[in-house]
Amino acid sequence: MSRYNRTRVISKKEYLYRVGGVIAMIAILTVSLPKGGYNKYEYRIGEPWDDAQIIAQDSFPIYKSEAQLKRESDSLRNYYEPYFEFKNAIYEKQAERLKEAFKTLPGDGVPAYYLSHLLEKLRHLYQQGIVETEDYDVLRKENTLQVWFFEKNESQPRYVKQLYTEKTAYEYMMAEEDSVHYNHGKLLRCGLEKYIQPNLVYDAVKSMQQRQEIDAQLVPYIGQVQVGQKLVDHGQIVDEYTYCVLQSMERFQQNRSMSNTEKLLQLGGQIVYIAIMLILLLFYFEQFRSDYLASPRTVLLVVCLCILFPLVTYALMSHSLMSVYVIPYCILPIFIRVFMDSRTAFITHILSILTCAVALHHPYEFIVTQLVAGLVAIYSLRQLSQRSELVRSAALVTITTLVTYFCIELLHGSPYSSNGFDRWTYIYILLAGVLSLLSYTLLMPIERIFGFTSNVTLVELSNINNTILRRLSEEAPGTFQHSMQVANLAAEVANRIGAKSQLVRTGALYHDIGKLENPVFFTENQSGTNPHDNLPYEQSAQIIIQHVRNGLRLADKYRLPSVIKGFISTHHGRSLAKYFYVSYKNNYPDKEVDERMFTYPGPNPTTLEQAILMMADSIEAASRSLSEYTEESLNSMVDRIINDQISSGYFTQCPISFLEIADAKEVFKTKLRTMYHTRIQYPELTGK
Repeated sequence: MSRYNRTRVISKKEYLYRVGGVIAMIAILTVSLPKGGYNKYEYRIGEPWDDAQIIAQDSFPIYKSEAQLKRESDSLRNYYEPYFEFKNAIYEKQAERLKEAFKTLPGDGVPAYYLSHLLEKLRHLYQQGIVETEDYDVLRKENTLQVWFFEKNESQPRYVKQLYTEKTAYEYMMAEEDSVHYNHGKLLRCGLEKYIQPNLVYDAVKSMQQRQEIDAQLVPYIGQVQVGQKLVDHGQIVDEYTYCVLQSMERFQQNRSMSNTEKLLQLGGQIVYIAIMLILLLFYFEQFRSDYLASPRTVLLVVCLCILFPLVTYALMSHSLMSVYVIPYCILPIFIRVFMDSRTAFITHILSILTCAVALHHPYEFIVTQLVAGLVAIYSLRQLSQRSELVRSAALVTITTLVTYFCIELLHGSPYSSNGFDRWTYIYILLAGVLSLLSYTLLMPIERIFGFTSNVTLVELSNINNTILRRLSEEAPGTFQHSMQVANLAAEVANRIGAKSQLVRTGALYHDIGKLENPVFFTENQSGTNPHDNLPYEQSAQIIIQHVRNGLRLADKYRLPSVIKGFISTHHGRSLAKYFYVSYKNNYPDKEVDERMFTYPGPNPTTLEQAILMMADSIEAASRSLSEYTEESLNSMVDRIINDQISSGYFTQCPISFLEIADAKEVFKTKLRTMYHTRIQYPELTGK
């Protein structure tokens, strides 16, 4: 059985959580799926038709394009002539007022003969028509050439340029070519603006009737499509007429209402399809990676990624924004590979792509190109040790996707001419490659949010120039050397039995950082004087045990990842500080021992890597106390220590097998023989 798939009892509460989570994901994705019983295509005038041949399934009219309709509508508007009610009584009223005013104006120096002249000009103004300034501006803006006056049952046309506004009418009244007989100053005294008032009132009802009659002359369609007629073929250039035909087809399909039965069948198909994808994903984790289901952060990351990309895909398809090839789907397998494993990344990517493909019209090319891209992303990150490798992976994914899509085009027989080259899809793939670089910038935030630790971070933490490791080398050099040796031993074992070598190496470097608080109390840092000689065994044991708690406090201070804290807390497990425990028992045989005073806080190892570190730590420390380094003594020490750990039950909570323990023993023995081999003695030069 895989160490990732340990059998455990699932509680009823956890079972309900899983069922509820799957139902919630099905609901979210189903609601987001593009609705409607018609297809939406992507096409542009002047570019080749990239989809399959389309044959008309129904008869429908071919509507003119929006641009053509606008041109024809603008042309017909030249014939639009609004109606104004002509009020002749206004002239008569204003003329009478002017006559009354002239009974007193001659006394102010205005000659009496001005009256007949001004009445004639006033009559001309009201005969031509005076309109409100706002109405006149509208007429000019709409390029209206002519309007109609009506009074009672009679109407007559008038050119717009012949009309006056209150401003232009006043200017006309004040303007005089005969300045000898009509003085401008005397005209000002007449107050002519008081006798100018609009006598044309816009009639909205009659004008709207006239506009509707004009608009009725606009024919919105240019032809008719018959059932069985070929609309467009693959590779055909979309001209303006074909564009109108395709637009008319989509308009007809959109307006054709689906029956309730059709809607229910469509909804049922969507629900069942998405449910199959999600249940397959759940079954994969249940059968092959059940430990991931026990980790909320892992489940949350997988759920977020598996929902995000289908939702973005559905949104693009629903609103016809752009091609789905612009979405960097390779980010999903990259993150799953970095934080989990390759198999999970591949399975998750497949099911996510299939979930996205249900919204596409022609999913074959999409599925093939994205699966190939996902495989390349997984393969290229097999040994991720630097963040820059994500850039290399993004470049490889982009190149592979371009080549794969081009090969599919060739297999489908696309023409090699410029008209047959679908350049937009290649542009979208390049843009997706650029967007996939987001994996580089998002790696650290994902680690912080979900609590993961990538190999890149582990490599960076392994740098001995980091602050805490540099402190360890300077303040506790013996402990630092011990940690380095343990890291090398543990990494060798991890490589042999298929564990995470970089993880256990980094954990080994930090497992004893708690000794920085009291370095002289640990034998590897002592140089002659042992401070334990003057302390009770219980107190000495507590000082030694305290380095685990001190290590966890330092880990919090330096913000080390939780996975490193796990190595600090478990490298002694629930074992005893045996030297002081045995010494106490030997010196006080009659006293009952409180084992809690000599027991490490634990817990025992729960992962394969933690078990490896516990073995390596104990073996490296014990190897320093051997009186002689022979093959027999080293082998005996390794067997004794590991067998004692097994019998004490320290490995019962971690997924390590007896075969892996046997392999670990062989690695330890081989490495120790190499480390402590006896050098040959060089001969002395004898004189002659």
